[in-house]
Amino acid sequence: MKKVILSIDGMTCSACSNGLEKYLNKQSGILNASVNLVMANTSIEYDEKVLTLLQIEEFIKQAGFKSLGEFKQIKLDKKSKKDKWLFAIFTILAILLMYVSMGHMVGLPTIWFLDPHTYTLNYMFFLLLLTICFMVYGFDILKNGYKNLIHKTPNMDTLVAIGVITSVVYSLYNMYLVFLGDTHLVMDLYFESAAIVIYFIKLGRYIDGISKDKTKDAIAKLVEITPNTAIIKVDGIEKQVTLDEIHKGDIVICKAGQKAAVDGTIIAGKAYFDEAFITGESKPVLKQVDNMVIAGSINYDGYIEYRAERIGNESTVSEIVKLVVEASNTKAPIAKVADKVSGYFVPIVILIAFITFFAYLLIFQDFGSAVSTFVTILVVACPCSLGLATPLAIVISEGMCASNGILIKKSEILENAQKVSTVVFDKTGTLTYGKLKISEIINYSTLDEKTLFQLVGSIESKSSHPIASAFTNYLKENKIEILKVDSFENLEGIGVISKIGNDEILLGNAKLFEKYEIENKYLSDAQKLSDKGNSIVYVIKNKEVLAIVGVNDIVRNEALQLIDKLKSKGIDVMMLTGDNHETAKKIANEIGISHVISNVLPAQKTATIKQLKKENKFVMMCGDGINDSPALATADIGVSITSSTDIAADSSDVILTKNNLNSIIDLIHISKKTIRNIKQNLFWAFFYNCLMIPIAMGVLKPFGITINPMIASLAMVLSSVTVILNALRLRRIK
Repeated sequence: MKKVILSIDGMTCSACSNGLEKYLNKQSGILNASVNLVMANTSIEYDEKVLTLLQIEEFIKQAGFKSLGEFKQIKLDKKSKKDKWLFAIFTILAILLMYVSMGHMVGLPTIWFLDPHTYTLNYMFFLLLLTICFMVYGFDILKNGYKNLIHKTPNMDTLVAIGVITSVVYSLYNMYLVFLGDTHLVMDLYFESAAIVIYFIKLGRYIDGISKDKTKDAIAKLVEITPNTAIIKVDGIEKQVTLDEIHKGDIVICKAGQKAAVDGTIIAGKAYFDEAFITGESKPVLKQVDNMVIAGSINYDGYIEYRAERIGNESTVSEIVKLVVEASNTKAPIAKVADKVSGYFVPIVILIAFITFFAYLLIFQDFGSAVSTFVTILVVACPCSLGLATPLAIVISEGMCASNGILIKKSEILENAQKVSTVVFDKTGTLTYGKLKISEIINYSTLDEKTLFQLVGSIESKSSHPIASAFTNYLKENKIEILKVDSFENLEGIGVISKIGNDEILLGNAKLFEKYEIENKYLSDAQKLSDKGNSIVYVIKNKEVLAIVGVNDIVRNEALQLIDKLKSKGIDVMMLTGDNHETAKKIANEIGISHVISNVLPAQKTATIKQLKKENKFVMMCGDGINDSPALATADIGVSITSSTDIAADSSDVILTKNNLNSIIDLIHISKKTIRNIKQNLFWAFFYNCLMIPIAMGVLKPFGITINPMIASLAMVLSSVTVILNALRLRRIK
């Protein structure tokens, strides 16, 4: 199985995207296709043994659209001057057409040479000429409508195409009869209806296009974070290049006031960097040799040289954009329901229109009235607002989440976050900063403290566990050389086993004694350290305990506030950690968590999450994204708090790039607002269609309430605008 995201040209409305999605999903070899109208792309999972990329692009062409190749970046399709002028010209033509065709009906003075009674031929040819212009202007609508009908995936364009062509053909027939002498039929021409329907649909799409660009602003700003050019060092000489010219391993220079061009490791110099756009940290961070710099971060006051490591699509910013785009290409369950309803809705409307048309003829209504009613039903029922209701709200909310440091990998998370009933937290690196420091040591060996920490720190330098940083930082601060480690193996939930020379070294918690059948004579000493809130690290060499080290962590500033907020919302909170019970309980008491499960291995964490789900609890697991991967994947929603450079590797559903736990509350809040907004949109879309279709059929004619195709097309536009404006209210969420 292979996955590709392709940029699509030619999609103008939600009916287009739904039609393309249905057509692609019908093709053999395509396992799943999801089309995103707002991002103008499609995410396709396919069997590469059955299909090639060229064949997929041919399917897209057959459906009436064009593939622009693999999706690389978000483009804001700002309206060009040509588009604006064209729309302005057709606005003037639409006003002129309505004035000529309908002005005399409301007592407005007629243009003398276009008087329908005196200059009948002039009048008819003028209407025909302008209608042809509008049909050329809206050719994409007619073409897509026809293709979707052929592919048995009728959509909004199909309704419009049938209605417009019916109006034009009937008007041409009446025009022919006028030529034969039946001049009273000059008032039964519906050219203006066909033209104005196209105009109003173009108006709706013009407004829709502007709105869609607004929803992409927050995401597109991420792309603009990185500079367009950079300075690299070639044979000692500085050379300015574009980002595309930078290769892995190149030495890049970043001076005071400049932005880092790519992700890399500093090899010379030091400077304070502003990384607020990624981490949310308002204070500049000191970066020096061996530290990572992130593309887009601003150098405040120094000079550095760094080795390019993550370039182009591999950079942190690109990974963030990729995650957001992929999320917007997944569909929330509520969106799938709307798509399914739309799929049935269009054929039913076409059927209703035909039944009404023949019913009018059977009750001896004139043919012109039957045609006008037929066209009105098709136009007024266009499900554009129904199709926009969900995706627009979802994309706006995802953009808001991205700009607030919440990266969502699947759209369904936005629907499900409001259902959370239990939040489970890992301790180290989640409820605490994971910035551990050595607080106390009980040394049973003949080694001095410096030598002992050199031994432990050298082994921990191979580990990614948060506790390891306490020892590696100690070596850096005291400029102690790292010893060669001959072998290293991670023991999940227990510690590590390694070899330095001929010595076997074990580092970890009390489970080491059970695993390697060593007698633990030091429980009382370990207890004393635990009582002070320390995490315990035993140092064992050749099955002999050398020392017990107490490592302390710092609780996150926002942890207490977050727990209080979750409790106030009726959400249960618990801590699930591999650390000892005393340390875990001390931290839990400090921040107000009463339910604590400690001394658990990763497999036991997963089992706990499964048990909670069996109890019908909707579980959010929040962890460091590495050691907690199984539990994160098992939870209904997995939330990872990680360093930005680990973004691509996380197995969670949500990544909090600003490393701020309060983002969990923000996610739940945005989720609730988004689902409420979608339900409002769907209600108004359904309400509009349920109200307008009977009126279009003529049910209220006895009460003097009727509409024609032009009024129907205007009503359809107003329906879509209502949904768009309601969805845009999400941008005001605080």
